[in-house]
This record gives sequence, structure tokens and C-alpha cells, in this order.
Amino acid sequence: MIDRYSRPEMANIWSQTRKYETWLQVELAACEVMEKQGHVPRGVAARIRRKVTINPTRIEAIERVVKHDVIAFLESITEQAGKEARHLHAGLTSSDILDTSLALQMCEATDLLLENLATLLETIRKRALEHQDTMMVGRSHGIHGEPISFGWKLAIWYQEFIRQQDRIRTVRKDIAIGKLSGAMGTFAHLSPAVEREVCKKLGLKPAPISSQIVQRDRHAAFVSVLALLAASIENVGTEIRHLQRTEVLEAEEYFDIGQKGSSAMPHKRNPVGSENLCGLARVIRGNSLAALENVALWHERDISHSSVERIIIPDSTILMNYMLVRLTNILKNLQVYPARMMENLNLTGGLVYSQRLLLALIEKGATRTKSYETVQQHAMTSWKKQGDFQTLIQEDAFIRKHLSQKDITACFEPRSYIRHQKQIFTRVFGTKAMHATEFSEKPKSTTSKNRRMNRTRSQSTKE
Repeated sequence: MIDRYSRPEMANIWSQTRKYETWLQVELAACEVMEKQGHVPRGVAARIRRKVTINPTRIEAIERVVKHDVIAFLESITEQAGKEARHLHAGLTSSDILDTSLALQMCEATDLLLENLATLLETIRKRALEHQDTMMVGRSHGIHGEPISFGWKLAIWYQEFIRQQDRIRTVRKDIAIGKLSGAMGTFAHLSPAVEREVCKKLGLKPAPISSQIVQRDRHAAFVSVLALLAASIENVGTEIRHLQRTEVLEAEEYFDIGQKGSSAMPHKRNPVGSENLCGLARVIRGNSLAALENVALWHERDISHSSVERIIIPDSTILMNYMLVRLTNILKNLQVYPARMMENLNLTGGLVYSQRLLLALIEKGATRTKSYETVQQHAMTSWKKQGDFQTLIQEDAFIRKHLSQKDITACFEPRSYIRHQKQIFTRVFGTKAMHATEFSEKPKSTTSKNRRMNRTRSQSTKE
């Protein structure tokens, strides 16, 4: 991945060193609780903590012999701590350590994702308010529909990511689950009170009931929520790719000084960031399927899920972290061309106002069937370039019978389509956002090239 979009904290969460440190954290927490309950001599956990240094190389060397990662870890601890290390892992099984530690790592990763998602949301909010008055054409089926504002489009993205934020917060509670209930999960060798106290120390909740493992529907839900978030990122990326098409060119990714778009064609400026994000969304979607397939295990457990999780959970969180940061940068620096948006809005010569004209006729007493047929007839004539839509409307006897020139002119006013936008923006962003003064001035293009392009397109629109 490109370094400027990476966050080293996320990679560190899933490093071998951090994994073993987390295992030790869980083991020592259990030892401390056992000390408190009188099952282990006082001070054992503290002395082990002082003596032990995590050495992944040594652990991996032992594992090559014993073929078991947790045993290799415990033997490396024993080499450093001596006889007192026998008090570790008492009454526990490997999955107690693995699953509780995994929960801690997943929670830490989720907190970082939430931090980056909050930054993305703030970026979208600012750009939505900046462009709340930037008119453009709305499209359905890829075809011109009716006028909207670019800020409206951004506000819809904002609300979608708010829903994803809520889902991530919810699933974080679902994965913040520890388990120290032994080989079959029956607490045969350890009291549930130990599990309760250990989980409390670690900031987790104990699983109400478990087998030898924490059940994998929790982990499947986690990766599925990441896949949903990736789908929303792909949604935005797909839209930016369309807006940057040469025929549309209403917005485009920032093209840096010295950047090259093609090895063969010097003129190319491609939406490579958005394309990258759309591709990575497929990876996380694929990982969510693997997570779902991890739910069904033999009896009280097997380890068919283990090898999969060691790939899909770190990879999905690291990828998502990258995607959030990169999308934030794309939107922060997105080049927006209001004049081109207006040019495209006017491209069909007013056809986008057909519904408003239809409703005006109905409001004046005309039948819906006759009104629809009349407006559609002139729309199709104009579509075939056989006349200007507004001129055809003004010359139609049926329409002039019901509508004055002032009525017709009012139907072709684009800003009437966003007359309720302030109310909707208040619902989306809250009243505080709508009183912000940071975007009170008319939005300015972010580059001199942008300003020149907008002036040129504005002149062509007027002509």
C-alpha cells in the first residue's frame, strides 16, 4: 500500500509482538485474579511481568519443535520466569487465551477505524455545506432526472456513513467478549468468578455461555459490518469515477504536480484512487464470506476457523483503515466544477423540468392524462432536436389555456427543487451545522485551472 495512506498503528495491532504481548496480558490478568482469590501466591504476576520480555523469534523457534503456538509461548515465558510460571494457564485452554486476546485486538482495531471514520464524516460534512448551493442534474438509470445540489449528494453519503458508524459501534459490543471457561467451556477447572473478574480487568464482558471457543457468529458479524462499510466506500468511489468521465467531468480527483496518468497517453487524468477503493471493497466482501463459513464448526470446536481468521481479520481491518484514510483524502481534495454541472443541467434544454410543468397543469385544473401526453409529446420532439422544449411549451394552445407565461417560467427555475434542502440538511447535520459561517461565501474553485475551466464553461452555458 502507498505509505501516505497507511496508519502504522493498525499494522502494529496485528504484529506478532503485539499478539504475544496480548496473550501475556490475558495470562497475567488471570494470574492476578487467582492471587486475589487465594489460589496463587501473592506477587507472582508482578514478578513474572518484571522478568519476561516478549521474543517472537524465540517463540517461533520453540513452535517449530512443539508444533503448537500457545505451548511455545508458555515455554518461552517459563524460560525467563522460572518455576513461578507454573501458575500461568492454570485451568485454562488455548482458546481462552486466543479468543480473549483476539477480542482485545479487534476492539483496538475497531477504535482506530471509528476514529478514521469520524474524520471522513467531518470531511463529507464540510464539503456538503460548501456545495449546498451548487446545482447539478440528478440522474436515475444514468439518465438526467431533475435538479439537485452537489451538497445534497454529499449529505446522502454522510447519512450512509452515519449508519455504518452506528453498525460498527454496535458490533464492537458484540466482539468485546472474553472467555476463560476451559476446554469444553464448562468451567470444570476454574470458577466463572475468575472469568468475570479477568474480563472486567481487560475491559471485556464474559460470554454468557461458550464451548471451547467464543462462537464465530460474532466474528462473522464483525467482518460483515466491515464489508458493509466497504460497500459504502465503493458507492462513493463509483460515483466519483462517473463524475470524472470526460463526457461528464463535473468533479475529478486531485491531480498532483508531477503525477502521470498513463505510460502511453500523456493527456490522461484517471480516477485511480476511486478505482483502487472499488477493487479493495471486493477483497473485504470476499473475507466476509469466509467469516460466515467459519460459524459452522464440529461439536464444541475444531480449528478450521483459526487459519482463516489469522488472515481475514487483520487484513480486513488494515485494508479498511487504508480505505477510510484514502477516501478522506480524495474527498478533501476533490476538484468540483460548478459551471460544468450547470452546463450538464442545461444539456437537454429544460427537459428535466417536465414533471414540474405536468404538476402545474394539473394544479390549474387540467386532467393528468392529457397533461402528461402533451408534455411528453413536446419532450420527445425536443429530445429529437426538432425544437426547444420551453419554446414548444409556450406555443402549445392547451398549455397556454391553463398556464401564463409567468407560470411557465417558474417551472424552469432549478433552485425551486432544493427549496426544502435547509430543512433536510438540519435533519442530517443538526441545527448547529446549518448555522456555520465557514461556507457562507460562494464556493471557490480550489485551483487556478478550476477557475479557468469554470469561467470558460460559464460563458459557453450563457451562449
